[in-house]
Formats: sequence, C-alpha cells, structure tokens
Amino acid sequence: MRSLSHLISPTLLLVVAGTLPGCTLPKMLKVAQSGQQVSVQPSVLESNGENVLFEVTARVPAKHLKKGAAYGLNMRYVYDNGLREDTLGRLSFVSGEYVYDEEKKDQLVLKKQLSFPYTPAKSPGELLALPEARELKAKGRRVKGKEFRVARGIVSTGQLVVRQDTAITLLVDNVDNNMSGTRVLPFFFDAGKAEIRNYLGTNVAALEDFIEANQRTEKVMIVAGHSPDSLDAHDRRLADKRVLALQKYYKNRVDTDSYLNRVHDIDFETEAYHRRWDLFLNKVQESALKPAQVDSVLLLINDTPGTYAQKEKSLHKLSYFDYLEQYIYPVMRFGTVAVQYSAPKRYDSEIYLLSKKIVEKQLEADALTPEELRYSATLTPLLAEKQRIYETSAATTGRWEAYHNLGVVLLQRSEKEVSDKVRRAYLRRSAVNFTLAAHRNPAANMFYRVATAYHRAGDKLEALQNYDYAIKLGGPRPVLDKVFADKAALEIEVGQLDDALGSLSYSSKSYQNTMNRALIYLLKGNYEGATSIYQEALTLKPNDPLAYYCLAVVAARQQDETLMGQNLRRAVQLDRKFASRAVEDLEFAEYAKGKVFLEVLR
Repeated sequence: MRSLSHLISPTLLLVVAGTLPGCTLPKMLKVAQSGQQVSVQPSVLESNGENVLFEVTARVPAKHLKKGAAYGLNMRYVYDNGLREDTLGRLSFVSGEYVYDEEKKDQLVLKKQLSFPYTPAKSPGELLALPEARELKAKGRRVKGKEFRVARGIVSTGQLVVRQDTAITLLVDNVDNNMSGTRVLPFFFDAGKAEIRNYLGTNVAALEDFIEANQRTEKVMIVAGHSPDSLDAHDRRLADKRVLALQKYYKNRVDTDSYLNRVHDIDFETEAYHRRWDLFLNKVQESALKPAQVDSVLLLINDTPGTYAQKEKSLHKLSYFDYLEQYIYPVMRFGTVAVQYSAPKRYDSEIYLLSKKIVEKQLEADALTPEELRYSATLTPLLAEKQRIYETSAATTGRWEAYHNLGVVLLQRSEKEVSDKVRRAYLRRSAVNFTLAAHRNPAANMFYRVATAYHRAGDKLEALQNYDYAIKLGGPRPVLDKVFADKAALEIEVGQLDDALGSLSYSSKSYQNTMNRALIYLLKGNYEGATSIYQEALTLKPNDPLAYYCLAVVAARQQDETLMGQNLRRAVQLDRKFASRAVEDLEFAEYAKGKVFLEVLR
C-alpha cells in the first residue's frame, strides 16, 4: 500500500501535535461571522469636548465558542485618507466579557465603551473592525477575516462654539516726576487660619520686592477680616490674629531686607474688621448674582431680625448659597497692607536711549524709574523691542504692570504667527506673565487675562481654573459677564454641558451666550428649544451665517429636508465657506446626494 505521508503538510503535522485542531480557528471565524451583528452608538461618531466617545455592541452565535480559543474584533479609527490611525483595542468573546442575549439565548452580546482624542484632522474618517480567531495560549496562532467599516466620523457640531475675543491692551504708563504714592497689597487666608500662605491669592513676593526696593516708607496701614461661616466666625480674635501676622511679617522683612527704612521710623496703623456685614454685602453687590438674588441677600441681612450667626445660617437656605460659599466667602478671609512711600524725584530726559542701554546691560536698571522704563516701550513700534524692554522691566522691578504688558506683547506676537506650534508657545508665555501680574495684583480682570491666554493656547484645564479664580475675586458686572460667558464656551468645548448652562445663568444675554445656549440645547437633543434660541440670536445679529447653518443642522436632525435646505442656502449666501463645511459635515450625510442639498451648494 502506498504511503500517504507525502500528502501531509508541515502545518497539519504541527496542529495534530498541538491541543487545538488546525481547522478550529477558520471554522470558529466562519461560524462567528455568519450571524454577527455589530453596531455603534451613536451611529455616526461625534466629538464630545476633547474626545470622541462611543459604545460598540457586537452579537455573535454562541455555537462558535471553543475551549482554548476566542473570537474578537480589533477596532481602529482610520483618517487622513488611510495614512493615519488610532488603535482602539479589542472586543474579545472570552469568559467574563460577554453575556447571553435575553431574547435569543443562542446569541452572545458584548458591549464596550471606547474613545479617542478629537482633533479636526480626524474628520472625515472610518471606524473599522477586523475579525480575528486566536488561540489563548502564549504565542498562539491567529486567523483573521476581512476588515469592515462599522461607523463613519466625525460629527463636530459640538465645536460650533461662539467665543468673541476681548481686546487686551497695554497699560498706559504716565511718567510723573513725583514718585510718591500708596502701594496696596491684598492677602487672603485659609478658612479658620491666620498663617500667611505663600501661594495663589497672596502678595508675599510683591511685598518682599517692595521692601527690598527701599522706597522711603512713611506709613503702613494693615486691616484684616473674616468670612461669615462658622469656621472663621467661631474665633472672635481671628481678624486680630491676621492683622498681627501681617504686621509681624512686614516688620521682620524691614529688619532683614531694607537698608533705607527702620521699623521705629514707620507709623503703623492697624484695624481688625469684626462681623462686618457691610463688607460682605459689598462683595455680593459686585458679584455675578442676579439683581433679584442680590436684593434677597440685602433684605435677609439688613431687614431680618436675628444674631450674626442666625443670619449666616439663613444664608444656607438660599438656593444659590453654593455661589456665596464658593465665590464670596473666600475673599472675605482677607488682609490688606497699604504702604505710603516716597522716592527721589526724577526729570524726563532721553528715556528711550537710556532704556536701550539698560536692555543692553550697558547701564544699571535704576538709571530709570520703573514707570519710565515701561513708558520707553511705547516709544518703539517694534513688538520684539517692546518685548525686550518689558522683559527687562519685569526682571529688574518685579512690578505687575511690567508682567502684564509683557503678556500683552506676547499675545500680540502670537496673532502674527502662522505656525500653530509657535503661536501656542507665545500664548503660553503670555499666560505665565499674566499669571505673575495677577499674583501681584489680584483682580478679576487680571485672572481673566490669564484664562484668555490659556484658552487661546488650548490649555483648557488651566483656563478653567483661572476663569474660576477671576469669579471668586469678584468685580464689575461687565467683567464678570465676560468671564462667565467665556467660561461657558470653554465648558462646552470640553463637553461639560450642564456646567456651561450654570455659567450662562450668571451672564447677561448676548449674541455669544445666546448662540452657545442654543448649541447646548442642540447637543442635548432639544431641537425645538434650539430652534427658538437660534432665532433669538438672529434678532441680536441679523444675517448671521453661523446661526442659519446651525438651524440647518437642527432641521437635518429633525429629518426636515425642506427647512434644512432653506437655512443652509441662507448660510451659504451669506458666507461661502459654509458650502465647503457642509460638504464634509456628516450631519448632512443623508441629504448629500439629494436634489435639495446639491442645489443649495450650486
């Protein structure tokens, strides 16, 4: 009888020697794919803030299961015409990962949430699945099927946020021969404590710089207060302790760092504010609370009988107490040091020439006063030269005005850059200098500048933190309106829609706020509400192409092709760039080949 050994392949011999027959993997792959169903929610991938979040559900026949092997789907997102991809992981039908379908007991169900970072370059793209059967042992064999598309992406409607940049300008320095003045430095304390903290919200560095500058000091006035809450109010001497802590610190620094001033030559005036509702109410009136809410607080404090503690407890019952606790109470834990000083008079002469020599290190910085050095930057139109002057001024004087104006110049330089990488570098440097200015001069508008620079640079967490600092400090209504408006815009960008609605509730009605509120309604699926609010936006800014484009998106989601066409046509008539956007926008994918859509883009 003729031997059959020459008909047996090396692969088959390997399988026979193993624990798993060679035909198992191809068969498993075939059986699993025969009844396979794969779906994605949402069916078209959408950006959710900085990420694309979605859930993949896969159903396969239970009969494919084999001991020692598993069937799975390798997921990836491909974009840039297939040149780039994000590998997303595997859906693997192994024990513990799947469940049996409640209706079809012979079906296995596996659900998995996946995500990848969103960037505009990733749209358009495709979510692909590659079927695979594999042995579970180390270095086990694999058999792959044909890769198929699961979903398209990415709908970027969530990025249609409106943010109208506020112009940030240089501070004007008026050179004056009389260099006397009063320097006011605010400090803030932790709840229930009188220790001076050396981080955000203090002016320790600015106070040290001032003392080391050896300006002749005539009088130092120190005041401090406390917040109404029990943690502060239970210690009746807490405000006095804070005054003493600031006074002791100032005297110690004068003894060690000043050669011109002596403690016994300085007149110290101190005052501790105890249970001062008037200070609290001033902060409330400068806050972003609505007028009716401010009135109710005023009524509760001024016209309601009761002790200090009873009135404070009554504040807890207000629906907006969290605002008071988060934004008002912290700034009531304050101390203020005001220093009256005088410096030798100086007359104007060749300021620009002297500043150039200072910048080039041919002269010491004290050849000009800090004000004169900063003023010299206004005498040149060149941004690079302005930058060098303000850098020198900041390094030699440490004044907040120098850091602020350096931040403004860096911001202006970023606007002239073509490269995104260089532009972001300038913006981040700008934010750092605005931060140094804000620490030396804590005010809502100063921290708003920090937030603005970080926001433009795309550093969203840092921007949110600084918007929050600005709100806590309080300030004029127009400033807080803009802070809350831009904070809401950023919260939409990062997918925090409910937080954005809260921020918008504290800001006034404007085109930006109206458009962003409508976008939130759109993203949440409230299409009637979104339509109504976008119409409001058109009353504030008639013939706005973005509002019409957004109305077209709403109509598309409502399956109203006629209304979609009308609004999209109006947007394209007003601005042709919306035609190219519409072609690539997956919101209109169902209508892209239809007569209405094609006529609109003609």
